[in-house]
Amino acid sequence: MPPRRYALRWTEDAVHPDTVRAVLSEFLATAIFVFAGEGSVLSLGKLQKDTFTVGGLVLVALAHAFAFAVAVAIAFNSSGGHVNPAITLGALVGGRISVLRAVLYWIAQVLGSVAATVLVWVATAGMRPVGFVVAAGVGRGHAVLMEIVLTFGLVYTTYATAIDPRRGSIGIIAPLAVGFIMGANVLVGGPFDGAAMNPARAFGPALVGWRWTHHWVYWLGPLLGGALAGLVYEFLVAQAEVPPTHHQPLAPEDY
Repeated sequence: MPPRRYALRWTEDAVHPDTVRAVLSEFLATAIFVFAGEGSVLSLGKLQKDTFTVGGLVLVALAHAFAFAVAVAIAFNSSGGHVNPAITLGALVGGRISVLRAVLYWIAQVLGSVAATVLVWVATAGMRPVGFVVAAGVGRGHAVLMEIVLTFGLVYTTYATAIDPRRGSIGIIAPLAVGFIMGANVLVGGPFDGAAMNPARAFGPALVGWRWTHHWVYWLGPLLGGALAGLVYEFLVAQAEVPPTHHQPLAPEDY
């Protein structure tokens, strides 16, 4: 397995054309995902007053699953298709991306979310973004735990199908796999805390809609879950070195 790398210093990687393209790709992919995700919630609210229904939950879950799968697919060749600061953090603690590139990805993802939410706000004639909030009767500690568990599943799936250099042909279905787990997790966690699993996805609507209640939950939970998934997969599941005759040829590096 290729060696892990933890580059902590400023390098030419910051201005390399490939890095610039990767960062732009993360910005655009995140914007596409957030526009579709937040837009689906506002669209549902436009159609019916009560969006907290079984049908509404399924529709929002499908919208997020499809949008995230597409976002990962279109960014995969350029940046690895993170589209989520928690996934980037998982790759960082696993040594599969440099610190500098991780920071650039985080900036691009957050800005992409804000830009998309502004576009949603303008396109819907000023409808206030809904964002995420912990449901009544659900403790904040429980919401953090929910976000940790949901994000762990999302990042672990991403790590196994997209980030692991030994992924081989399984990388072809990576966007579909992460889209499926995204949709399933929304069905599980949606009624409790909205199931963000993505600090950038939560930040844009919170800023534009100025809804900050419980917002810290959607940073702490996903980042802890993402970091834990990266550590578990990289250091407990993935083998440090495998004889060439016992595994598939290494897939091309994305990072």
